[in-house]
Formats: sequence, structure tokens, C-alpha cells
Amino acid sequence: MAKNNSKLLQRLIVQGIINDAQKADIENVAKTSKKTEEEIILERGLISEESLFELKSEISKTPFKKINVEEVPLSTLEIIPAETSATYKMVPLAKKKDVLEVGMLYPENVASQDALRFLSRQQKLRCKIFLITISQFNALLKQHRTLKRETEKALAELEQEKGEAREVAGAKMPIPAITEEAPIIKIVLNILKHAIEGKASDIHIEPGKDTLRVRFRLDGILYSSLFLPLNVHESVVARVKILSNLKIDETRIPQDGRFSLNIDNKDIDFRVSTFPTLFGEKVEMRVLDPSEGLKPYEELGLKGRNFEIIKKAIARPYGLILATGPTGCGKTTTLYAILRILNKEGVNIVTIEDPIEYSIEGVNQSQINPEIKYTFARGLRHILRQDPDIIMVGEIRDEETASLVTHAALTGHIVLSSLHTNSAIGAIPRLIDMKVRPFLIPSTLSVAISQRLVRTLCPYCKKKKAPDEKVRQYILEKIKGLPPLVKKQTKIPSPLSIFEPVGCEKCNFKGFTGRIGLFEVLDVTPELSEVILKRPVESAILEVAQKQGMLTMEQEGILKALDGETSIEEVVRATEEK
Repeated sequence: MAKNNSKLLQRLIVQGIINDAQKADIENVAKTSKKTEEEIILERGLISEESLFELKSEISKTPFKKINVEEVPLSTLEIIPAETSATYKMVPLAKKKDVLEVGMLYPENVASQDALRFLSRQQKLRCKIFLITISQFNALLKQHRTLKRETEKALAELEQEKGEAREVAGAKMPIPAITEEAPIIKIVLNILKHAIEGKASDIHIEPGKDTLRVRFRLDGILYSSLFLPLNVHESVVARVKILSNLKIDETRIPQDGRFSLNIDNKDIDFRVSTFPTLFGEKVEMRVLDPSEGLKPYEELGLKGRNFEIIKKAIARPYGLILATGPTGCGKTTTLYAILRILNKEGVNIVTIEDPIEYSIEGVNQSQINPEIKYTFARGLRHILRQDPDIIMVGEIRDEETASLVTHAALTGHIVLSSLHTNSAIGAIPRLIDMKVRPFLIPSTLSVAISQRLVRTLCPYCKKKKAPDEKVRQYILEKIKGLPPLVKKQTKIPSPLSIFEPVGCEKCNFKGFTGRIGLFEVLDVTPELSEVILKRPVESAILEVAQKQGMLTMEQEGILKALDGETSIEEVVRATEEK
């Protein structure tokens, strides 16, 4: 594969699309990641997908074929199993007598060619190879592996096996036995796989009066993805409990667990919570995909002044860095991004969390357990005996933890933690409410970060438009209140224009793809310290902070909407929750 890719990159240089430095960078990223050079080139927008694969067609001497995905029948797709297609990046396109047309992404790949030869011998077919684009391949694979289709097949197998068992035993099989049947395993695995492929953050399995509903949370919004017959509910729940090492026969009280699976060559953790409801146990699974949850700060939406303040705070030898906001706003992801910057060979990082969401190499992570009285406060006391340089406390929940966190920051440690407040400004009154003395706050608190998550517009289909009068007035009003420093540095388009979601194949016709944060970053400066000591009320703190250039989340959201990163509706939705 490397030889042809080398030719592809060389041809791109000849055509003036990339230079030598870009070529070397693409090759380096391909070596250190699981991405192919084609994927990296397209991610960077250096050339259109069709043009890239037409060029590759010339180099590989493989005919390039444009296809209409919807015209490829499912019966044809099933000639090659979905797992084989995914592994070897090849998919059947058409069958004419004994000739099978196969679309491939990497016909130069020796393993793919060997797999195709084996298949042609096994099924007595002659294979004709065509080059297709990554988008076409993904769409065909998705069509082949639709959740509903795969689940229906598994349900049919389950009914057949149940019928055979009833004939033999003359009675219904017990739940534990059914749970270990292959069809139930397939149903649960299909649900998990489709959640990963769709980049869902959560899976909800919810029993109703008549059906079992499966919902995925995508970019913060819950979508119904599948409805199953109610008679498989107990077996599905039992299967999840077996994976999570929970008690199968306990259905009256909530249980919490965790399990890991390798799906599509990725190790994924699932945090499981069961909950008794009127119609049976509901299951919620948080998908902990390290590639999604452990993001660099650039992908979080942290930039400009906000990131400079955070960089300055983490460069100090001590101090408290607080992430604030409601549950699900991305606080932990932001703290993990900061931890990854701080995570170097010469420092000892110790965390105490509830729960540990992601494992970070080189960081000593500990999970609290209230059942044995292992709390944040107790854990923090012991952490201080572990010779730490950097400490992360998952959440400040009580006065004792607040006091210990303040003490740790005062005695020469960088401390990261989270707090439930609606704004960065609100962190200071909240600490005072938790009996932290006001004169200690300027000495300990380096920065408070508040955030909300908004969906990002799909870059391929977002549409520029003029705002209506109501939206225009809303934007102008918020721009008017921008801090003077920001006004000088910001170019507001004239006439005003915003962007709206449209929907295309690349974003599954949702108009959005992924999420970023809207941030409010409070820098505890000497001027702000005086206000905290004299009059620590939110209005006075906000006034000084804005003079120093702090944007509220709503103001930052407006600027990101004007830049086309998100929509005005998303900004309003996220900031109205404050």
C-alpha cells in the first residue's frame, strides 16, 4: 500500500496541491495514527474526494466507478459479510451471472486481494475490481449493517431457537439460558456497535407498556433508534448485567457497573446504570470512547484569550483550576484535556474521581466508594501523602472537600476540580457558601472555567443567510455589550450573516456534526482579587471581569455563530439553560 500512496502524494506535489513539508507531515501522521493517507488528505480539505480517487485510479490502474448507493440491492451486499467488508474495505456492487463487481478503497492492499481471491474461489465467482470513494464505501456498509436489519435477523433466530427448545423441553427456557443464546448476544452487540459507529454518547434501553425502546444520544439530543418486542426485555437486560458483572436476579433496586469491549479494533468502555421503572428495568449506558472523550483543547473550542489564560494558570507552580457547569456540559473532558497538557515525565499526577471515565497513561487515578466511606475528602487526605505535584478532585461536593482543596492549592500543588455553578463568576460566591474564607480565594483560585456544549454545523452543507429582524436585533444587542478589548479585536461582518443547518450524507442529514464548548473563563487578577476581598457579589465581579476582556458564554456563542461554527438557535438553547 505504501508504494502506491507514495506515488499518490508525489502526484499531488507535481500538481501543486501539496508541498514537500505537507507530504512529510501526512506520512508521519499516517504512521503514528490508524488513519490512511487518503483519509488525512481529505480531512485537511486539500482536494475533493472524487478528484483524489480519480487520481488514485490513474496510478493504480483500477477503473473508478461512481455509484448510486440506493441502487445496490441488499441481496448483493450480503454476498460479502459486513465484518469482512469492514475489515478489508471492499463491498460488492453488482452480480452478473458468475461475475461479481467489487468496489474497493485500497486495491493495492495485499491482504484485501488475498481475501477477495479466497472469496471468489469459495463462491465460484470471477471478481471485477473497481475503485470507489470512502463516502460511497461507508454509505454502502451502513446500508448493509443497519441496526434494524441486523436486529430483525437476530430476533428471527431467537424465535426459531425458542421454538425448538419448547418442542424439546415442553416449557419456556429460563432467562439466564436465553441470555447466553447467540441471538441475544448479537442484539446487544449490534446496539453497542451502532452506538459507536454513530458516535453516540449514551444508550438508553427503556421498557414501555407494549415495546422495548432503544434510544441513542447524539450530540446532546436523544433519538429513538430501535423498537424491540417486549418479550426480549429481560434477556437483553440480563445480557448487559452479565457483561457488567451485576446481579441478574436483583431487579428492585438500581445497580451500577462497567464493562469493556473491543469494537472495530477500538477498546471502548461502557458505564452501566440500571433503574427500576413501572414496566421493568431501564438500562442507561454511557459510551466512553477515548478517541471522543480524550480530546486536545483545540477540538474543545478553547482558543484565543480563553486558552491563553488557562495556559498561564497551568504554568504556575500551584493554584486551583475550577471547571463549572451542570451535569453533561463537558467539565470532565475539559479537565482531562488540561491533565494531558500537564502530564509529563517529571511530575506525579494523582486523581480521585467518581467515576473514572477514561484511563490516562502516566496518571494515578482512584475511584471513590461511599459504601466503604472512601469519599472525595478522605481520598484527598491520602493523596496529599502521595507526594503529588498535580491533583485532580472530580467534584467539590461539600465543605470538607472545599477546605481540603483550598489547602492543597495553598501548599504548592496545582489542583483541578469541578463545581456545580451556572457561571464562572458564580464559583466565587459558591466557594464562600462552602465556608472557604474570602481572603483565601485570591491566593488559591487561578482560573474558573464555565461551559456549555453546542452542536457544530456540518462544514459540508451549512448555508449562509441573512438573519431575520428578530435575530438581527438579538445579535446586535449582544455585540453592543462585548468587552471593549474584544470589540477592538473582532471584525463583525457587515451586513450581518449567520449560518443554518441543511443536512447531507456526511452528517446523516442532521445538519450538525460533533459538539464544541462555549466558554466563560474568569482570570483571577490582582484587580479582581480586590473585589473578592471587598465585595464578592456576582455583579461586581462580572463588571471587573468584562473590563479585562472576559466574554460570557452567550457572547462567545454569538461570535462562534457569526464565524459559522454553530447556529444562533444552538447558542440560545445552550445559554438559556443557565
